[in-house]
Amino acid sequence: MGQDQTKQQIEKGLHLYQSNQTEKALRVWMRVLEKSADPAGRFRVLGCLITAHAEMGRYKDMLKFAVVQIDTARELEDPDFLTESYLNLARSNEKLCEFQKTISYCKTCLNMQGTTVSLQLNGQVSLSMGNAFLGLSIFQKALECFEKALRYAHNNDDKMLECRVCCSLGNFYAQLKDYEKALFFPCKAAELVNDYGKGWSLKYRAMSQYHMAVAYRKLGRLADAMDCCEESMKIALQHGDRPLQALCLLCFADIHRSRKDIQLGLLKLHCLCERIYRTKGQQRELRDHVVKFHECVEEMELYCGMCGESIGEKNNQLQALPCSHFFHLKCLQTNGTRGCPNCRRLSVKPGYV
Repeated sequence: MGQDQTKQQIEKGLHLYQSNQTEKALRVWMRVLEKSADPAGRFRVLGCLITAHAEMGRYKDMLKFAVVQIDTARELEDPDFLTESYLNLARSNEKLCEFQKTISYCKTCLNMQGTTVSLQLNGQVSLSMGNAFLGLSIFQKALECFEKALRYAHNNDDKMLECRVCCSLGNFYAQLKDYEKALFFPCKAAELVNDYGKGWSLKYRAMSQYHMAVAYRKLGRLADAMDCCEESMKIALQHGDRPLQALCLLCFADIHRSRKDIQLGLLKLHCLCERIYRTKGQQRELRDHVVKFHECVEEMELYCGMCGESIGEKNNQLQALPCSHFFHLKCLQTNGTRGCPNCRRLSVKPGYV
């Protein structure tokens, strides 16, 4: 199969994929991969297969094709292709929760000396690295990466990247229990989809609606949460996005639990243990649990450097400084300090997030 025929078959597969005929598209692309003698065409079709398997939740297959794409990029000896293939390898490991490998591959991408095309991928690399740090609960580094990705998006007027970063920031603040910010960022993503996303994949709308549903549920706005989750699930079902379907199902369960549709809900482990130990009068076990909880807070730096209270236990408004340390907003407003209490940097002008 020559270069022109390879290109035609790839486009045929894309048309089928966009028409939700995913299995037919995969068969066309696999035929191209088996028969094409054009390395650049093989590289491109591997990218299509990686994206398709990511959206179907077939992450091991996604990783398999990413490894083949690395070999193809080396054969082409093109730094741009190599950077893109390492990014796909990083994303594959991110989906498989191999976060240390994700960070390693992202660093490889950032250290490569490519052309302008490679530099334009740096925002996506920073986003993937931020998601990996968030998966490891290394919150300050995650925030630094998200801010870098957001700067790349703004500098290059990349609205798609900005949309994805906003969704990740929504997840970030939901984990830290600043639910106002957890809602603000996916709402911003939804605005970007409405304003610029006419030709975008519907997955951008689906992801923004899902993260809005999570925040609405945390804020007790259950009707809004249900509306957003239903919209996200509708798109996920339409496009066969099984990972998002699973997330929506969990969100539906949480909404019903919050509505008290079932008698008992899951409680945080530390709260449940504390209640049990207090009731039984087991003071030694109670002390051990409290110490372990505070050790975890200390290790992950999940405390406000001003008041010393832990972050992430209850809904509190937070503010990140340019150094990526974050504090209770009320503490910053009350103390009126001119520098970061943690690293003593002078500027306290709020950063991007």
